[in-house]
Amino acid sequence: MQTLAAIVRATKQPFEIATIDLDAPRPDEVQIRVIAAGVCHTDAIVRDQIYPTFLPAVFGHEGAGVVVAVGSAVTSVKPDDKVVLGFNSCGQCLKCLGGKPAYCEKFYDRNFACTRDDGSTAFSEDGEQVGSHFFGQSTFANYTNVSARSVVKVDDDVPLELLGPLGCGLSTGAGAILNSLGVRAGDTVAVFGTGAVGSAAIMAAAATGSTTIIAVDIHNSRLEMARELGATHTINSKDEDPVEKIKQLTGDGVQFALDTTGVLAVTRQAADSLAINGTVGLVGAPAPGTEATFEVGASLVRGWKFQTIIEGDAVPQEFIPRLVHLWRQGKLPIEKLVRTYPLEQINDAFADSASGEVIKPIITFP
Repeated sequence: MQTLAAIVRATKQPFEIATIDLDAPRPDEVQIRVIAAGVCHTDAIVRDQIYPTFLPAVFGHEGAGVVVAVGSAVTSVKPDDKVVLGFNSCGQCLKCLGGKPAYCEKFYDRNFACTRDDGSTAFSEDGEQVGSHFFGQSTFANYTNVSARSVVKVDDDVPLELLGPLGCGLSTGAGAILNSLGVRAGDTVAVFGTGAVGSAAIMAAAATGSTTIIAVDIHNSRLEMARELGATHTINSKDEDPVEKIKQLTGDGVQFALDTTGVLAVTRQAADSLAINGTVGLVGAPAPGTEATFEVGASLVRGWKFQTIIEGDAVPQEFIPRLVHLWRQGKLPIEKLVRTYPLEQINDAFADSASGEVIKPIITFP
């Protein structure tokens, strides 16, 4: 069949809208009619090949849609089911079997290769391969074939045009708080960067009953939104030293600091803002080979910890429904973060995300 899709043909080139071919789903795949797909920073870094992938390719990894067909081995969903799509994993390695699919031993191949395991792609154009299966899904297309391990069935009454970002950005931020760091009622938290991931972290921290939630950013508009989402304090790091201010607000520092920016100077600030026995989590995506420095002399006696976090340590089939419940309860008001764009305006959506004008752009399909 044919489908409309946004294609990246070369490094740092804009998305191009084209009609391409989609093959039939393999036994372990699900064919989806995409309703909406969130725009994530990860899509931008593969567009620019900071993380190299097969090109040309269709990206998009925060999809939501309706099942059209299922492969012969798929039993988790059926045609007409509504689904939100998460990351992919092999399901067979020790990490997957141990309930940690975000650390799958084949995570890079299953999510960034933009091919199937056998090197084939679901998309083609004039007989030439077009990369597919980005994060198991490649949802910047009207129709796509998705890995069964990326599929999460949701209730029929949920708004699919809103919930796609639960598959990556929002589950990463919320999962970092709820799963990775284990924040509890009464804890103190600082979130560095209040884009989609940081906003989700703030909402999750508020849902746990954290008493002090400090949002740090350089955009006043985003800090105002952070207050609305549950932050108890905000710091514009262009105007004041966030480490000094956090120590003023808390006395010794925060128990948990989350860096969602991947900017090394910010990672260091997050670590320096910790209380004794505090933990800093990193969910930003610096380029491979990037190194950070920390003070380890005087801080040795403080017993702080550094933790890298992938996908919020989530199991998509378990965690995405939990986030849907939080949304239903009004504790995860995604609608405050989003602006929708038709597929033809996908480059505008990326520009608005990069400038900070929009926290979470969502691409919608007819």
